Amino acid sequence: MKIIDLINKDTLSLSFEVFPPKTETNFQSVKAATEEIAKLRPAFMSVTYGAGGGTSKYTLDIAKNIKELHGVPTLAHLTCVSSSRGTVKEKIEEIAAAGITNVMALRGDIPASMENNDRSHWDYQYAVELVRELKASGYDFCIGGACYPEVHPESNTQKDDILHLKEKVDAGCDFLTTQMFFDNNLLYNFLYKIREAGITVPVIPGVMPITNAKQVERAVKLSGSFMPQRFKSLVDKFGNKTDAMKQAGIAYATDQIIDLFANGITNVHVYSMNNPDVAAKIQSNLSDILGGNL
Repeated sequence: MKIIDLINKDTLSLSFEVFPPKTETNFQSVKAATEEIAKLRPAFMSVTYGAGGGTSKYTLDIAKNIKELHGVPTLAHLTCVSSSRGTVKEKIEEIAAAGITNVMALRGDIPASMENNDRSHWDYQYAVELVRELKASGYDFCIGGACYPEVHPESNTQKDDILHLKEKVDAGCDFLTTQMFFDNNLLYNFLYKIREAGITVPVIPGVMPITNAKQVERAVKLSGSFMPQRFKSLVDKFGNKTDAMKQAGIAYATDQIIDLFANGITNVHVYSMNNPDVAAKIQSNLSDILGGNL
């Protein structure tokens, strides 16, 4: 089933994100974790793409297993950074052959070893080019794209960022999923601005439960996320207490989701980091709010 048909409704729902193993040695343990999350019956599950394509096979293996074993719709990530057109076309063929109809089109993070390289000869500079490739493939994919409520780290201004986002949507994105954020007001302001710019596709907010203090530094580094004082106080108080920090992080993410639902958002994507326990606790916290959608 296509994601756009699942989220374009009035009912409230959660989806979860998982990632493939880095090595074959870890495949079974990661597979088992993703299956536990699939048993929660989320609206859909997204499976990230290995850096540099090194674990791209595992992305499809995990996505196909979730879909076939548990009947949960899956969204396979695909990146194009530093890839050739031939390689990307092969990956598109593999996704289609696996029976996956939902694709998250991403440029991908530039590997540290290539940050200072000349990129002018790369076949793909931006995600919009991958979106166009997917649309031209002949396959009837439902295409997702990423967006940044707090501005893409490489954009000079939010206005420029939104203009580029509109190009991506106009190229064929059916929906958008946001990078993590920790202040819902940033999202509401962003949604107002993109609607004013003529971007009308559904936007799924992405929420990251921070369950240990080390994740804070990584979250800031990856997305430049603004940390509200309320969240900083939480980390200061519980950061050195493993169980307390986990509980507090889950409570904070739950509170974010409740506020989003209360303000008209119907679908929220949880970056569950292959942690079935975290995913289950958040869903349990929202059981009466989600009602019959579990």
